[in-house]
Amino acid sequence: MSRYLLSVMVFILTCFSSTFTCVQADITTRIKDIASVQGIRDNYLFGYGLVIGLQGSGDKTEFTTKLAKNVFEKLGVIMTIADFDSKNIASVLVTANIQPFAKPGDRMDILVSSIGDAKSLEGGVLVHTMLQGIDNEVYAVAQGPISIGGGFSVGGKAASKRKNIATTANIPQGALVEKEIPVHIFHENSIRLSLHDSDFTTSLRIMEVVNAIYPDSAQAISAAEVEITPPPEFRTMDRVTTFISKIEDLPITPDTVARVVINERTGTIVAGENVRISTVAVAHGNLTITISEKTEASQPGSFAPTSASTKELDRTSIEVEEEEARMHIIPDGVSISEIARALNVLGVTPRDLMAIFQAIHRAGALHAELVIM
Repeated sequence: MSRYLLSVMVFILTCFSSTFTCVQADITTRIKDIASVQGIRDNYLFGYGLVIGLQGSGDKTEFTTKLAKNVFEKLGVIMTIADFDSKNIASVLVTANIQPFAKPGDRMDILVSSIGDAKSLEGGVLVHTMLQGIDNEVYAVAQGPISIGGGFSVGGKAASKRKNIATTANIPQGALVEKEIPVHIFHENSIRLSLHDSDFTTSLRIMEVVNAIYPDSAQAISAAEVEITPPPEFRTMDRVTTFISKIEDLPITPDTVARVVINERTGTIVAGENVRISTVAVAHGNLTITISEKTEASQPGSFAPTSASTKELDRTSIEVEEEEARMHIIPDGVSISEIARALNVLGVTPRDLMAIFQAIHRAGALHAELVIM
């Protein structure tokens, strides 16, 4: 049996010139959930080091042997590159993410990745490695036994077996902060909030909410930034924390762009509350074609000549059943919940909904951004 989708037809009946009314979302959240203070952010650190103690799964690249030679020379051992004929060491790149306001003595997680052709880092120990920032200053030092999270990599001449990625590992709390990264919050006696999703309406609403508590202190300077000048009593470092906490806790109703997101690989459809469409008529129907094949035996009759013989004949039966398409009118300006209810009446599947939304968009009746992943 083969099923074919006959058609998903969308006709614009009216309202190409109809008035579209913007409806605000009624969900209230905190300012801290949609914006962040400029200057307060994470920073990336990196460095390269040596992992020792491997069980023959390391690498013998020239870079690794030179790195090992340098490590031992710092310890007062004079060696040559030829002295390192071992696969129990591996060169690695170490990366970390240092959070704002991290103080000397704080610890953080690090990620260790093989640089050479090491087979596995299982059981290894990272030797003292300095982690630097983009300014080439050292901000942390890493060291300790690494963990690959249960992975392994083994093999022979004819077969091999691997679980997870054994050339990338981590060291929980494996780095020690040695130097604090300065955090700059004030910009000419003011702070700036950066919106996670740029939107002029949301930026203006934040300004209005802040000014309602602290008059004439906030100014929306763009769709992504709101500049706030704290009152004089909050302009010291020991008081600005209190001011920022009060600002972040203020309620705000963010505005969102009407958007329909379609993931064709998984059949997922997500539509925002502000999605609206013009009046459309949707027809949906299926065509079912059933093809049956069978073989019949044809026997010679009673007075047939002696040369007659039994023959096999193919018989094909074709049945066509067309489901009656149902036309449903979706009126102008309905919400996404009403759209879903109307399309459910048609009995459409998520895959069919994708085709319907795309057809409505092509017809110019979908008042929303269509994103196809």
